[in-house]
Amino acid sequence: MLTLCMIVKNEESNLKSCLSKVAPFIEEIIIVDTGSTDNTKAIASEFTDKIYDFKWCNDFSKARNFSISKASNDWILVLDADEVVTDFFKYSVDTFINNSLNENKVGRIRRINIMEDAFESKKYTEWVNRLFNRKHFHYEGIIHEQVTSKDGQSYKTERLDIAADHIGYTKEVLNRTNKLKRNIDMLKSAISLNQEDSYLYYQLGKSYYLLKDYKGASSYFEKALSFDLDYFLEYANDLVETYGYSLINSGRYSDALILENVFEVYKNSPDFLFLMGLIYMNNAMFEKAIESFLACTKFPYGKVEGVTSFSAYYNAGIIYDVLGVKDKALQCYRMCGDYGPALKRLKAELN
Repeated sequence: MLTLCMIVKNEESNLKSCLSKVAPFIEEIIIVDTGSTDNTKAIASEFTDKIYDFKWCNDFSKARNFSISKASNDWILVLDADEVVTDFFKYSVDTFINNSLNENKVGRIRRINIMEDAFESKKYTEWVNRLFNRKHFHYEGIIHEQVTSKDGQSYKTERLDIAADHIGYTKEVLNRTNKLKRNIDMLKSAISLNQEDSYLYYQLGKSYYLLKDYKGASSYFEKALSFDLDYFLEYANDLVETYGYSLINSGRYSDALILENVFEVYKNSPDFLFLMGLIYMNNAMFEKAIESFLACTKFPYGKVEGVTSFSAYYNAGIIYDVLGVKDKALQCYRMCGDYGPALKRLKAELN
């Protein structure tokens, strides 16, 4: 038996879509409202009568743990209102839940983030901890809260057959909720209480990065990296990669070469190899750049859409073009499929 636990505030535009997609797969829905002034609670009432008010206290973990305390079942699934389930293989999930050996494990769902910039939208895939047994786990952290073992011990995770689209960081949603400013204020407050937490500096850097304040982002990433860091942690991987992009976007191309120091750690990550290709390209190290981009294409998939296919081939093609190696440039462009910029270059080259 599985309970969905959610905390919400002013989510009338998202909540119905979220709940309608997940409701057929769960046995109970708990909604905790932290101060909505729109129709959020009325929409929630279409799916459950277990709706509770929680006075907001600038602490996401307290709200999460309050929602969990209201559940009738021990197994908990957590979603946000801006996440819409696209896949849910119930037999597989039930098998995980019904295995007593998994009580000390945390289930991970595949979240596809829809990220937008000035030119296009891209999908960024990550696995996030969202399904667990409340006898053994709860939340900690006032913002970007984490599932934590109650006994403080490390735990194993398992990827589940659940996927969800996340629209929380599209331009329209950010403009409507002012989410990033709120996050920055809360993160700075958290850091004032704990100045030795690398994860908080990482999340603060991410917020500035999404605001396109790349100078501010890189400074917080550098602070996060100044601690004794386990580079095999999942957030450390994203920290390194986003730091690299903040340096590129700040024009600090030669500084970005410092990431060669962690090449051995991330050499099997196509997303890291793609980043290194961009760094080499911006430092006019063209042979290494091509090598990195083409190495990406040997992997079946990456976190960011295109890094193992059209984006990698396109960048390699651009370099060959600049170097005057037209045959190889055309070959790379042809490998990009229906990617618009590549088709445009093919048309220009062949006319």
